[in-house]
Amino acid sequence: MLILRINIRKISTYSHNSHHIYHMSDDSRKFKSRANFIVSRNQKRGLTSEDRRINVLFYAALAFSFLIIFRLFSLQVLEYKFYFALASDQHEIYQQLFPRRGEIFLQDYKSKGKDGSFDLYPLATNKEYGLLYAVPKDMDTPSFAAKELAKITQIPEAELLAKFTKKDDPYETIRHRVSDEEVAAIEKLNLKGIEFANEVFRYYPEKNMASQLTGFLGFSKDKQTGQYGLEGYFDKQLSGEQGYLKSEKDPSGALVSIYNDEVKKANNGSDLVLTIDRTIESVACDKIKAGVEKYGAVSGSIVIMNPKTGAIFAMCSYPDFNPNEYSKTEDISVFNNPAIFTAYEPGSVFKPITMAAALDTDKVNPDTTYIDEGFVKIGKYTIKNSDGLAHGEKTMTEVLEESLNTGTIFVVRKTGNDIFNKYVKNFGFGKPTGIELDTEVPGGISSLEKNGEIYSATASFGQGITVTPIQLVTAFAAIANGGNLVKPYIVSEIRGPDGTKIDTKPKIIRRIISERTASLLSGMLVSVVEKGHGKKAGVSGYYVAGKTGTAQVPKADGDGYEATMSIGSFAGFAPVQDPKFVMLVKIDRPANVQWAESSAAPIFGEMAKFLLDYFQVAPHR
Repeated sequence: MLILRINIRKISTYSHNSHHIYHMSDDSRKFKSRANFIVSRNQKRGLTSEDRRINVLFYAALAFSFLIIFRLFSLQVLEYKFYFALASDQHEIYQQLFPRRGEIFLQDYKSKGKDGSFDLYPLATNKEYGLLYAVPKDMDTPSFAAKELAKITQIPEAELLAKFTKKDDPYETIRHRVSDEEVAAIEKLNLKGIEFANEVFRYYPEKNMASQLTGFLGFSKDKQTGQYGLEGYFDKQLSGEQGYLKSEKDPSGALVSIYNDEVKKANNGSDLVLTIDRTIESVACDKIKAGVEKYGAVSGSIVIMNPKTGAIFAMCSYPDFNPNEYSKTEDISVFNNPAIFTAYEPGSVFKPITMAAALDTDKVNPDTTYIDEGFVKIGKYTIKNSDGLAHGEKTMTEVLEESLNTGTIFVVRKTGNDIFNKYVKNFGFGKPTGIELDTEVPGGISSLEKNGEIYSATASFGQGITVTPIQLVTAFAAIANGGNLVKPYIVSEIRGPDGTKIDTKPKIIRRIISERTASLLSGMLVSVVEKGHGKKAGVSGYYVAGKTGTAQVPKADGDGYEATMSIGSFAGFAPVQDPKFVMLVKIDRPANVQWAESSAAPIFGEMAKFLLDYFQVAPHR
């Protein structure tokens, strides 16, 4: 018995190694025995030899007729499914045995219908292309065919001729993904032994947009599998279940039916409907690409989330790649999604987390003051403000406005290392968020477990620990929504091939800070945008909350930090009284600016203005 998993490339031919096996059926044995009995009986009755021959021929004809009737019944009733599949054309067999991979859709929040649904746009879909192949044993003019096809396919004539002149060869692939124009041109040649079949390939209509979010359908050990992003994370659901055709082959390689043959149809994959808005994603991708190019940065990322539900509106990074041509990508590191894969020392954008712990435990309030001497000595270490200056008496609000390192060290000392560590973990740092994407990393906060004040002191202003953009935007969402940590998600709905739907429900993981703390901290972050380093992130007519962060880049080959490299971040939300979005912008190692207020903050401001207009939020100032 053979279980044949038919490959579309070889769907018109099979192996010639099978052998004939003849078996006498039980019915045949019975009829032979009956004939012998009749001959013996007739001899006893004294029948003539001619009578005996007539009787034998009669019963033989009767047996043969019975066998024909039984075979027709078997073919038309018992084995109908097998021969139906065998008689189908190549496309139909492919559809029956190979599942349709599920599609991935973006939404358009501007197109809400009466039923509450939105228009959908394919981000990953399936497209049929022509497969050009040859049957050399059927060709009568291989030289002419090679010459003419070389002109159309741009494949060297000698290479084609080598394939076409293989004696008794039943199948040779010429080219995949043949365009409709090329198919028409080749068909006009009417070449014997040159055939076409349909092949289904994954197609990404948006090309580079959201490519790191989507991933791609690639090969792993000669098998197509989803890799990276959504294609990788949901590969099983998208793939469906492959069918099979179970039978035997005759010596010519053709399928022959047997009594227990079986055709099991494939189960198609499920479709994914994302929370991503096509328009917001497109604008976000344009903004981050323009920012990376403008500031001469190595890379950049932007993540936009609904702070109340955790639904991701946009997630885009640059450089990116075209998943339709992923094999042409020279730097395969771009396959990873920096928003979930690249952990970095966040710098001062982490200071609101430190402040949240102290506010929530009543260790400080927005007006609590301390004396800034411009530096703090801890053992053998001296920590200074980023501007190297002493600022005198400052409030906690001014600590955030002016991004004073000495101020957050004062705060963490008031809070205590254990409580600070607890809040950092409660905000979700140090473990993956669980978003439905391949290759998410947890970041690193293990330094907070070490003995020594230096570790909590540096962590208070975002140094010595690492976080991911998705972790930061989720933490700021908790401040925006009144204190709850929500789980970020990117798939709104999974639609099964049978019409079933699985909706994603927003999930509150835990309460981190009180509503009062969230309100106080939000007001302090508005002051950062109004009076501090975040002015360029503001939008006229609205209260915008946020914080800058200019982080140093650790040396790759030793202790310490690079002298001229930095990573700029801005995280925030708007409008502060009823936030419609929370957003993080990250610019990695810009060449012509140093501080986040001149790189990440302006991009945030431009994108925030677009979002407030897009969501039709009226100015309130």
